[in-house]
Amino acid sequence: MKRLVKSLLRKKRKNESWFKYFMAIGHLWLGLLSSVVVFAVCLTGSIYAFKNPVIELYNRHKVYVDAPKQAVPLPLDTLQAIFERRGSSITALVLPAAKNKSISISYLNHESGILKTSYFNPYTAEELGHSSRSMDGFFQVVLNIHRTLLITKIGKQVVGISILIFVFMLLSGLVLWLPARWKWKNIKAGLTINWRAKFYRINYDLHNTLGFYSLLLLLFIALTGLYVTYPWMKSGILVALGGKPISGEAVKEEISNNFELLLQEMMEKEEEKKTMKDLRPISLDSLMGLVDQKLHYHATTIIQLPDDKEPRFSIQKINTTNWLGAMLPDQISFDKKGELKAVELFRDKPLHKQFVAISLPLHTGEFLGLPGIILYALVSLVGCSLPITGFIIWWKKVR
Repeated sequence: MKRLVKSLLRKKRKNESWFKYFMAIGHLWLGLLSSVVVFAVCLTGSIYAFKNPVIELYNRHKVYVDAPKQAVPLPLDTLQAIFERRGSSITALVLPAAKNKSISISYLNHESGILKTSYFNPYTAEELGHSSRSMDGFFQVVLNIHRTLLITKIGKQVVGISILIFVFMLLSGLVLWLPARWKWKNIKAGLTINWRAKFYRINYDLHNTLGFYSLLLLLFIALTGLYVTYPWMKSGILVALGGKPISGEAVKEEISNNFELLLQEMMEKEEEKKTMKDLRPISLDSLMGLVDQKLHYHATTIIQLPDDKEPRFSIQKINTTNWLGAMLPDQISFDKKGELKAVELFRDKPLHKQFVAISLPLHTGEFLGLPGIILYALVSLVGCSLPITGFIIWWKKVR
């Protein structure tokens, strides 16, 4: 018992500042308090990040197709005509950027009134089948553990508080990592792992070194996760990025500022519903020609066709023409006649609105595609290891 108390309340070392001493005590106590939750959240986060790649791999025979050399996909008008002959109408399409991927088409059967989504070969129009969702149950459990630990009422708050503690742990860990004397020998010791040393020394180096290298990305992942959990964190991040806090007055002010534009758009759409009700929409190939004139790059494209509620074509293109290759959404809309109604380029949005638009992909790493997901997963696994290696360091002192 004395050893346990002594390990939790060690004496201040000679030449150690009070600030660093209290940081060390806080790092130990809060680390022990939050270790299990942090481990669970980091592990489930690293697993859940692979949800879309795993589902895509599971459905690979439907997602991927043989793309003959020099082959050109069938015109979209041809695909639309095939559906019309079958007594169906296309409601939405996802056109991939890669040539070896299938097209995802949502269509409405007029006779049954059932809306379906299937993969189609872009070169032959062959229906490849629906996406199998058998993995959804597993990933939903993983997500629930990540968000609430499967504790219905207070789980979200437990996770939120633990991640707040984790943010403190990362910052206090940096303070403890900093050498007392700024000599290259001392700095090098915190940047390398001595694999030839004994177990406890290797464990210490893993905690110290991996924690340092993963600090910034773990901090970013933690803060973007807290953005979803706490309104005050959301407000703080938005204000830091030049936006306004999430409050009743701020929301009312923003609605008031945009009210005229929103009202005008609503009136225009209502007028289009009346005047263009019986008008046959512009062909999909002509539409894509108009889209490419405004958005001059080849990319994954999502097309939502007009219906009874929405009179316009809504198109989203995932722009990756940036130095990071990040997936940034550009939006554009046309009426049934092909007249341009709105363009929202990601690069033209204020910084806080850019963050809001991709906050979830920023948290998961999906905004960088598969390389980003892998990077985030590896860093999250480092986050998993920190409570374990930290506990071993403390337990050695207890023994």
